[in-house]
Amino acid sequence: MVQALLPLKDLVSAKSRLAGVLRPNERRALAQAMVEDVLATLTTHPQITLVTLVSDDPGADLLAGKYGIDFLDERTLNCRGLNPILEKACDSLTTTSDSLTLILHGDIPLLSRSDIDAALSRRQETDGLVIGCDRLSRGTNLLLFDAGSRPEFKFGPDSCAKHVESAGERGITASVLSTEAIGLDIDEPADLAQLMTQLNPAKSTYTAQLLLGTALGKRVEVQIADADNNPQISMIGETRV
Repeated sequence: MVQALLPLKDLVSAKSRLAGVLRPNERRALAQAMVEDVLATLTTHPQITLVTLVSDDPGADLLAGKYGIDFLDERTLNCRGLNPILEKACDSLTTTSDSLTLILHGDIPLLSRSDIDAALSRRQETDGLVIGCDRLSRGTNLLLFDAGSRPEFKFGPDSCAKHVESAGERGITASVLSTEAIGLDIDEPADLAQLMTQLNPAKSTYTAQLLLGTALGKRVEVQIADADNNPQISMIGETRV
């Protein structure tokens, strides 16, 4: 039994670090497209039996309904911050001795079944905590564990190293997994630029539909190019002073 837990930030305030290339409504659209791609992958993976979306976004329950998954209203957990929220959300899940919990973010739109397979295979090999790192090997985009290897959640700066260190202190084997798709979380313009080069026009994903061959996608490409050539440009139509 593998159950997935996906925390989702309020989409209205999501992806603020992309303000230099995307307007607020565009950032929301991108955040939703990416999380739908992740949910589509999770809900079609044959080994995942349960998916829970935990969020305070007003439309999150409708999104959960669209994919036939469970919804946990973040506000009912009576805590703030990603790490406490994940602690309480995990406590709410029904687990058995052989069940695995998969936690991952909703901004890794290239995620595929093979990436989940890689995490499950690594877990089978190591029988401990699997940490899916970002492309800089600093952040954490995925965690896979059972009850005995459940980590202390250390999301934040340098979370990959902190998860490894914390696991070692508790006698838990930790293995860092790096795949191209798990590693590419979209937080900053450089991540978005990387994503634009890797979206496959042959795959009709939500993110591809939003960015490939569209007016938005073409403007993003120009905006990113302009930012590379002129670091003073930080906001659409504005100049950093």
